[in-house]
Amino acid sequence: MKWNLDPSHTSIDFKVRHMGIASVRGSLKVLSGSVETDEAGRPIQVEAVIDAASIATGEPQRDGHLRSADFLHAEQYPEIRFVSTQIEPLGGNRYRIQGNLTIRDITKPVTLEAEVSAPIKDPWGMQRVAASASGQINRKDWNLTWNQVLELGALLVGEEVKFNLEVEAVAPAPVAAQ
Repeated sequence: MKWNLDPSHTSIDFKVRHMGIASVRGSLKVLSGSVETDEAGRPIQVEAVIDAASIATGEPQRDGHLRSADFLHAEQYPEIRFVSTQIEPLGGNRYRIQGNLTIRDITKPVTLEAEVSAPIKDPWGMQRVAASASGQINRKDWNLTWNQVLELGALLVGEEVKFNLEVEAVAPAPVAAQ
């Protein structure tokens, strides 16, 4: 069964070290995506399209810099994409999801750890499923290399980016018989 990601109930939050002493947190918005499950309801394929220009950290000047050519270059590369390549059950409702993440037309492998909920019927009669996932990347792997070295040697922007996803997906509405 193919489930469509619900962008209004899906979020991507991230954090990265700032000046070696604290973390800056931010978010990105999902534009679209899907999760395919087998007959038993286990995920077998995941895809997502993320809006690069949606990056938000709560500081407009920093957000503009993150959208610029120094980082995401959102004008030239408006979408970030994830496509799973393998989903491994870890027991219970937990999975390891391996896939390819494309940022600025550079595709590299990433691994997510996910916990998936059982499907439910929402108040409007639609079937929904949810998942929480986390992972981390090194931004330099995608040539996101802008940085400054501070007086005592710390980097202004950390290289490791940790992220958490909260995802809801909805099954397509059944087609009425004609």
